Amino acid sequence: MSDAITDTLPWARRPVHRTWLLNEAERLFTFFGPRTINPAGGFRECDAKGAVKVDPSAACGVHMSARMVHCAVIGDLMGRPGLEDMIDHGMQTIWNRHRDPDAGGYHWAIRDDGPADTTKQGYGHAFVLLAASSASLVGHPLAFSMLADVTEILNTRFWEDGHGAIAEEFRTDWSPIGPYRGQNSNMHLTEALMAAYEATGERDYLHKAERIAELIIRCHAQACGYRLPEHFTEDWQLDEAYSGHEMFRPSGTTPGHSLEWARLILQLWALTGKDRDWMTEAARALFFQAMSLGWDREHGGFYYTLDWENRPSRTAKLWWPLCEGAGAAAFLNAHFPSDFHEQSYRRIWNRIAASFIDRENGGWHEQLSEDLKPEYTLFTGKADIYHALQACLIPLYPSEGSLTKMIIEANRL
Repeated sequence: MSDAITDTLPWARRPVHRTWLLNEAERLFTFFGPRTINPAGGFRECDAKGAVKVDPSAACGVHMSARMVHCAVIGDLMGRPGLEDMIDHGMQTIWNRHRDPDAGGYHWAIRDDGPADTTKQGYGHAFVLLAASSASLVGHPLAFSMLADVTEILNTRFWEDGHGAIAEEFRTDWSPIGPYRGQNSNMHLTEALMAAYEATGERDYLHKAERIAELIIRCHAQACGYRLPEHFTEDWQLDEAYSGHEMFRPSGTTPGHSLEWARLILQLWALTGKDRDWMTEAARALFFQAMSLGWDREHGGFYYTLDWENRPSRTAKLWWPLCEGAGAAAFLNAHFPSDFHEQSYRRIWNRIAASFIDRENGGWHEQLSEDLKPEYTLFTGKADIYHALQACLIPLYPSEGSLTKMIIEANRL
């Protein structure tokens, strides 16, 4: 297929494409709807065939409940009925099941009968901040208490002002777990900090988001030719040899995170006055490198990871990098329209439609092999609405802030 665009109207502005995206969002809301509520707390996963998995021993991470709250708020703001109970259930789970009333903070995972993992993870606390910020927009009664609580924990336990980023993880009693520092938790905290700023107007949230971006993108990613480094030592020196959890901390570089940052850095640029030229340069470069190095030119889709020689390392194709690529391409084409950005947007959605949407069983396949066949090594079924839902909805709203903010502004028109 040629990279030249001979027509003029971007897909994101075409009525049929916009209707298609809304229909996909509705399918996701239906698939991950109230049927996934676990009365004991949190939400249940679905298996590959779309059936809800009932397993009292299964662990539910705080990030999963928080993401469900965020996505249910998005639907509620759009005017979709039936999501209020999901928001409340998720918020009650986070506050009453994950929160540590003695030592403070939020446990990483729970089971039906109690905690499954009592560590305090920066990644999880980032999503608690996102859930509280989003829930405040619909007036949930726990939102502002949770927002104040998790903000204090982030500021007093996680934030390292000398570096401008958060530490990674602690035991229940707040004793540190190793020297590891990671970009992934800080990337999602950047997303949450911007949401908290939009919800409250408190500029410290925005200031911290900018400091994280300065460290990870302006300092480290730029030095690596805008290949996004993932893993660092305690003093934030790049650790190229690191290899940890296959889902959250795989070795090498992860093109999907470059795509995610490309959108987030443009969102930060918009919120900070559109006068940080380094942010727009970084967004374009991160996206270009991810498409150039990470896209499988034979089969399509993004390789999960690359090594430091830019060779595919983990060749599985996951759904979330494509989702983040769609959102990034939409943002870039809104602010810097080009044939490359538009063609990339179309290529990504064509691959999602052809290979990842499971029209027989519902939901999206979360993992495919290199040659695009379903497999289940990292993900055993379908657990997460967050990436796919935002991919469907981000292109439908102005690229000037978070999805929740843009929905609210559209409602005022």
